[in-house]
Amino acid sequence: MNDVVVAAVLGVLGGIVLVVLLILARRLARGSTHLGDAADLAAHRALHQASLAARHLRGGLSGPDVARAARHLRVLLGSTAVAIVGADDAVAVDGTVDGLESAAVRIAERVRGSRKPQVFPHPEGEELEAVGAPILVDGQVVGVVVAFATPVRAALVRATGEVAEWCAAQVELSGLDASRTALAEAELRSLRAQISPHFIYNALTAIASFIHADPERARDLVLDFADFTRYSFRRQGEFTTLAEELQSIHSYLTLERARFGDRLEVTLQIAPETLSTVIPFLSVQPLVENAVRHGLEPGEGGGSIRIIANDDATHTEITVEDDGVGMDPESLRALLTVGDDGAHVGLRNVDTRLRQMYGAEGGLVVETNTGAGTLVRMRVPKSQPQHDLGHE
Repeated sequence: MNDVVVAAVLGVLGGIVLVVLLILARRLARGSTHLGDAADLAAHRALHQASLAARHLRGGLSGPDVARAARHLRVLLGSTAVAIVGADDAVAVDGTVDGLESAAVRIAERVRGSRKPQVFPHPEGEELEAVGAPILVDGQVVGVVVAFATPVRAALVRATGEVAEWCAAQVELSGLDASRTALAEAELRSLRAQISPHFIYNALTAIASFIHADPERARDLVLDFADFTRYSFRRQGEFTTLAEELQSIHSYLTLERARFGDRLEVTLQIAPETLSTVIPFLSVQPLVENAVRHGLEPGEGGGSIRIIANDDATHTEITVEDDGVGMDPESLRALLTVGDDGAHVGLRNVDTRLRQMYGAEGGLVVETNTGAGTLVRMRVPKSQPQHDLGHE
């Protein structure tokens, strides 16, 4: 929730700064007292350049694309050159004049000390004048924007200050993106930790029971166990394909059948066109494990599980259904919205990750009641940005 609030605040601040930039762009472009088409075009170009610069600042001020951001900011400000100086004095300069790096570093040092925009008339012998403005994040100067021009006018001073504030918002957003990535990785580690103690103990017990009675089946189960753990504990990639996840689920269910015997019935209805769908890694598998552990295991008679995947125009719809003991709907609502009970960590984890990736409407849909089984449905967009599938 805190991340959402921060993102909303930063979004509002970013919008305000962009509006100010547009106004300043109009003033810079105004050659007379009339606005006209030229000013409107200048405003559009300012917004376009700000948008282009934003994507290159999302890696932070020490990222590989900062020089590209400086290029767009120079066009936005209409200055001869622009330098972005990071906290470690890393400098990215764009402009028609060479050799401005050392001057930018000296200006940045002065601006850090004052923490305010400053004008530098011909700094230390330079032909160009300059204005420097601090990039402040959480009260700390994380960088400085330096604009070079001849002469430095009041409009450029104001615009450079606004650009520095806008850069600060982008840096904060990059930190938020990094936090979300770290959170996603932590949630995957949580899922792996949740899988390991309960399932591994049961799987090894089942394998041991066949070593003397049916050695060949025991060997096959060992291979299934190796395939399952290799997939579940891989280190690369937040995403996979439905086909790969189903292969791991097959290994998991083979091991569970060794425990349940004929008491576990599994039905798969998978549309072939859905197999290549890119899905979050470990998103379907925990739903199947939840169905076995909390749906079928508590009952003495076992039961059945159905896994369905359908092509639904713009989405792939995946359903995991069991006819087990079910759950009280109010308890389920509390589990998903308030906090985990320690047992259903997989279900809550998957729901949280889906909402983070696909928005508030992208979470799990769960239908259940006490004694009536459980149906869990997830919908994954078929068209997504390029994802690292984590192939090793």
